[in-house]
Amino acid sequence: MSLFDMFGIPDPFDPRDGRRGSRGRDDDDPTILNVTVDGDERREEHRGSSGSGRGNGNVPPNFPRIPRSSAGGSAEGMSRGNKIFIGVVVALLVVVGLVFGLSRFITEVMWYTQLGFSSVIWTTYGVRIGLWAAYAILVALVAYVSALLAIRARPDFDDGSKIRIRDGVMEIEPGVGSKLARRVAFIISLLVGLVFGAQFNANWAEVLLLFHNQSFGSKDPQFGLDTGFYVFILPGLKLVVMAVFTLLAMGLVFSVITHVLMGGIRLAMPTQGRSIFDMTKRARRQIGVWLILFFLAWAVRMGLGVFSTLTEQGDRITGAAYASVHATIPVTFVMAVLVALLGLVIGVWIMTTKSLSNATPAASAGEALKAWRTPVVAIAVVVVASMLLTVIYPVLLQRFKVNPNAQELESTYIQRNIDATTKAYGLDNIKVEKYDATTAGQSGALASDAESTAQIRLLDPQVVSPTFKQLQQSKQYYTFADTLAVDKYEIDGVSQDTVIGVRDINLAGNDNRNWVNDHTVYTHGYGVVAAYGNKVTADGQPEFFEYGVPTQGKLTESQKYEPRIYFSPNSPDYSIVGAPKGTSSWEFDYPTGSQGATTTFTGNGGPSIGNLFTRILYAIRFGSDQILFSDRVNDQSQILYDRDPQTRVAKVAPYLTLDGRVYPAVVDGRVKWIVDGYTTSDAYPYSQKTDLGTATTDSLTETSNTVKGLGSQEANYIRNSVKAVVDAYDGSVDLYAWDTDDPVLKAWESIFPNQYKPISEISGDLMSHMRYPESLFKVQRSLLAQYHVTSANQFFSGEDFWQTPTDPTESKKDQAAGIKQPPYYLTMQTPGTKEPTFSLTSTYIPAGSSTREILTGFLSVDSDAGSEKGVIGKSYGTLRLLELPKNTNVPGPGQAQNNFNANADVSKELNLLESGSTNVERGNLLTLPLGGGLVYVQPVYVKSSGSTSYPLLKKVLVAFGDQVGFADTLDEALDQVFGGDSGASAGDAADGSSSTSTPSTDQQNGSSDSGKSDASGDQSSGSSGTATMSPELQQALKDAGQAMQDSDTAMKNGDWSAYGEAQQKLQEALNKAMQLSGQ
Repeated sequence: MSLFDMFGIPDPFDPRDGRRGSRGRDDDDPTILNVTVDGDERREEHRGSSGSGRGNGNVPPNFPRIPRSSAGGSAEGMSRGNKIFIGVVVALLVVVGLVFGLSRFITEVMWYTQLGFSSVIWTTYGVRIGLWAAYAILVALVAYVSALLAIRARPDFDDGSKIRIRDGVMEIEPGVGSKLARRVAFIISLLVGLVFGAQFNANWAEVLLLFHNQSFGSKDPQFGLDTGFYVFILPGLKLVVMAVFTLLAMGLVFSVITHVLMGGIRLAMPTQGRSIFDMTKRARRQIGVWLILFFLAWAVRMGLGVFSTLTEQGDRITGAAYASVHATIPVTFVMAVLVALLGLVIGVWIMTTKSLSNATPAASAGEALKAWRTPVVAIAVVVVASMLLTVIYPVLLQRFKVNPNAQELESTYIQRNIDATTKAYGLDNIKVEKYDATTAGQSGALASDAESTAQIRLLDPQVVSPTFKQLQQSKQYYTFADTLAVDKYEIDGVSQDTVIGVRDINLAGNDNRNWVNDHTVYTHGYGVVAAYGNKVTADGQPEFFEYGVPTQGKLTESQKYEPRIYFSPNSPDYSIVGAPKGTSSWEFDYPTGSQGATTTFTGNGGPSIGNLFTRILYAIRFGSDQILFSDRVNDQSQILYDRDPQTRVAKVAPYLTLDGRVYPAVVDGRVKWIVDGYTTSDAYPYSQKTDLGTATTDSLTETSNTVKGLGSQEANYIRNSVKAVVDAYDGSVDLYAWDTDDPVLKAWESIFPNQYKPISEISGDLMSHMRYPESLFKVQRSLLAQYHVTSANQFFSGEDFWQTPTDPTESKKDQAAGIKQPPYYLTMQTPGTKEPTFSLTSTYIPAGSSTREILTGFLSVDSDAGSEKGVIGKSYGTLRLLELPKNTNVPGPGQAQNNFNANADVSKELNLLESGSTNVERGNLLTLPLGGGLVYVQPVYVKSSGSTSYPLLKKVLVAFGDQVGFADTLDEALDQVFGGDSGASAGDAADGSSSTSTPSTDQQNGSSDSGKSDASGDQSSGSSGTATMSPELQQALKDAGQAMQDSDTAMKNGDWSAYGEAQQKLQEALNKAMQLSGQ
């Protein structure tokens, strides 16, 4: 019986009541016995009354009737004009729906095309849609063919009717027709295909890499296969096998369900030797074949999983250890064979057994059960074997052989892990040097480190951001990042560590917000601000060498760069720029006079929206009708969007993992944003897996909105293969193939040809600003905490493992949470090198739950790429590890901070600084290998409690061993630690800090004359000279100067209340001067 018969449910698909035709009919149409139309009853009655003898008694009372159409049907029907109108309306609705539905895609194509990366969107969309469509068709085809075969094998008539014998009467019952069943099967198969196809297209990258695989030139130690097999081929193969497995599963499921619905499989009462399943011979054959194919695919999938053991995470290491090699791998092959044999046995049994048919019932219950012996025994054997081989045997092997001899048995596999990890993370060429650090500071100890001492950075790029804002923001609609960048520039022939930031647009600070201002007037930021990293003015302000609006300073003089910043992390979501020639400009450029300067964007930075269609598309995309109706949108207009440099790079290279920091550089007359891109993989055999998000999280990423980690992503291979450069004016993106030996990058280059530029096209100026990326360094230092140990036996013991110290400058709560200290950029000379180099540095302390703040290692990487066109510096990327002897007790960063806090003189002065209306803010704690030991340097900033206050560097802390120095300048503090004379001069020595203690009003507020400046940074206000100042403005400036003098006097006397009042007066005077000068 069929499924509908079993539950006594009327067939919902076939309401017809007539009997079906014979089995030989070509269709499922019913035989029409009679048709009665409304109104025929009256005719029949009339004829009966007239004595024709043809009454209506032959027509059943409930016989189906077809309503008779009225005579005036054509007159009342729809006119031709109405039909045309409805057709036009429907067509318009379809067009509007398509425009709304495709607006996002069309504008994306326009964006990629304008940027010159159209191949990216067409390749990615083409592959994803192609994979989705191809797999959807395959799933639908397999499912439909499976159902079709089952429909053709149905035991009933084609129209679904069935013959029943009830009480000696033969009856024909209706059922589901084959034609209807085929239609339903087609629709369901198509829906299933669409669902499964959508899941498959998410793995487009694995499919592309499968067909563009590269060789790594190294082989895994277990199977002897090239590493490229695991990185490129294996993920794709697993995807394909999984797809085949799913296809066959769909075929099996559809076959069984259709046979049940079509009556090929019936359920019966297991009485009188009958089986509970009554299957036709054709149904058994089809299901048997599908089952065999399904089990074979399952076996192949199991066998392929053996190779994944080399990248699985174990208790101690990533990769197959002793138990996996001697139990898991061979057992998996055995189980794959057993599963394949099981499928063959069950499939053949289903096709040949008579116990699944009630045509010949068994003579007894025992005989019926005996017929099921073959599948039951086969399944039992496989289940028992699986329990013994995959569960019990590995556990016994681990418990009684591996654990008692773990170090000897696991050492081979630990060594495999060490070798693979150091190679996969670029740690195989690290330069290790024993550093017997002293803790006793001797007079003149820094004489041999004079260059490094002169470059010690005092400005903390996160602490001084508010200072940059207050002094150089100029107007409230400008802002700076909350964490500035550290770079190096050659100033007057000397390489200088620099703290630099971009004066970015900030719409939130504008008091007059509306659509016109937000999207057509305030479209860009203006200029960069840069300060020496190693010195400050006499009052503790940064000493700027590039500043002001319009820009002026060393970079303006040497580069005459384009200062307008249209593309930045803080840019508006979209701006509409451009105007016909001869039209008055309306984009606000920079503040000057009472109205401000204006400009018109002249670059090629975004898609053109000069026609109605593109305006409609972008009005839909951004949900703004102003784009359609504003007169400022003209035939020369461009729309700039997706303006964050990181977003732009992520879109043109979606397969890259991008560094959490984007930093600006003035290069070849332009402001450029530099973004580091990584190629990663989690399939490098035996390499240790790590969570990139955890490895790159520290106190900086936790407190900054500008610098972020890499996000949660598991990987065991990483390379800084790409340097991306985004122009801050026109948004153009240049991708440079930085690591040309990386096989992963080679694979993507073959997928997207002509996307990357060679290193030879990097100018010398741009090369000088390429630096070693922070996130990669963080990942490497995280791995080196353990993998500096290269001996398997020593690694097994774990007694020499390290950890990155927590940041001692953070709160006690954050320290308790284990927030790590970030690495720092600074120029220094490490032992074993000939000269100082721009480096990225970090430290290590012993690992363990009970933290010992004793320094065990100092890690640095050469971050200077040189300044030669197309040539990377020879030492760039060289990791250097200083290992301290285990018998030394050099204080770690936490202990150094404790020494600062415990020093009586330091505590006294800091308490004085924090009294009244001022607060003390400590800067980054730098560690430098100088003077034969480790020097700690920490700037101390003082900040008043006012809303417009900003940190000023007032003191510097220095520690060497247990000796502590605390003075107004780094030079003096170093002398205190090293016997009164360190032997070298710091950057803030007397001859380097002679800048005026009263900065000019314009430098304080970021505005300047268009070009006049002197060595001290003084410049006139606006466009008027001093001779034309109003008396009120002169008095305001005089009050500001007096307030500065009062501040200095109060500080020297330790009167911090008076100091706070003087600072407040200074701010009021400056604000008044700004108002009077029209700024």
